[in-house]
Amino acid sequence: MPRMLDVSDDVRAEIGDEEADLLLRGETAPGSYDCTSCRTPGDSEREPTSTVLFVGEETAVLAFAHGRCIPSQVVTVSEEQLQGAVASITGESPAAAPASDVPQSEPGGQAVLGITSGLVLIDGDLHPALVVEPTAPIARPGTTGPGDDFLPLLIEQGFIPVTDTAELPSPLAGWSVLLAAGQLHAVLQPGGEAGGQVAWWQAHQALAVTEGWRTAVNKKKQVLVYAAPVGSIGQQPREDLLRDALDKAAAGGKLVAASMPLAGT
Repeated sequence: MPRMLDVSDDVRAEIGDEEADLLLRGETAPGSYDCTSCRTPGDSEREPTSTVLFVGEETAVLAFAHGRCIPSQVVTVSEEQLQGAVASITGESPAAAPASDVPQSEPGGQAVLGITSGLVLIDGDLHPALVVEPTAPIARPGTTGPGDDFLPLLIEQGFIPVTDTAELPSPLAGWSVLLAAGQLHAVLQPGGEAGGQVAWWQAHQALAVTEGWRTAVNKKKQVLVYAAPVGSIGQQPREDLLRDALDKAAAGGKLVAASMPLAGT
């Protein structure tokens, strides 16, 4: 039976026309599946479904997602991440990473970015948020010295200084947050002259998020991303304490933010 599948041009180019046509005719596509984004059941015979191709160094895995969650796309990940995604898709989940204090990518070799996920209350509504804080001062590429250019660099990219955490951050074009197999994989930024997107932050190991966070992000379709210099936020054990730390950073002029779509193309 034909499926309500969306196979993007990028996915088709990777898997070939023959395999894409087999999927669309329903010969190789499953009827029911667990959405690779929100991890709830889907039915490709009854609702729009996206094909998502995870590509590693040596392996490629085709997964399926609700069309309302993420569009059909090719997602490039490390081989280690891909194996973790495979384990999650097949139900053999690896040990979950903590929601914060996970070693992250090293921009320019200057510092490690730590990311904490949490829910932020704005106008009586819960919004999924990520808080980014380096482990050391960030120097501008090509320079050395004791200065910290983390916030100026982000402002140049389009992040907006936060003076009141009760206001929703402005959308940032070209950036998105990649949630795959129910876990946080990366924050993506525009790829410049090369086009597409590249990872601004990428998890060394896919970061587990709470069910509440995942529910909120699939409802809102956007993530609020806050960033502060080293020492401004710290590791907070509860979301109310995290909000207090964000408020103090904003009052001290040490907080920028932007809203980003979930797994944007």
